[in-house]
Amino acid sequence: MRLRRLIWCLSPSVIAACSAASGPEVTTNSGFITNLPEQVLTMVAPNQDLNRVRIDPADGCYVYEYAGPVETTYLPLRTVRGRPICTQLPDTTETG
Repeated sequence: MRLRRLIWCLSPSVIAACSAASGPEVTTNSGFITNLPEQVLTMVAPNQDLNRVRIDPADGCYVYEYAGPVETTYLPLRTVRGRPICTQLPDTTETG
């Protein structure tokens, strides 16, 4: 089950990782991405709020802020096929 989830997350990340050269622009005050990479914009399903998107540091996936009738929460940004859109996590291991 864990392997299946990893494969689901990595498939879109390969495409989204292509944008790593330009990278998303993040505001320092809010932590939200001001300009999503073009590759992400072409994959994202409709009816998701792209104005308040950030990358979840726990898994490297894009999430958007959803203000529901009871609470505000973060939901995974998904493709038209329902898959989460993820990036590659930065390598935090030290060498040497």
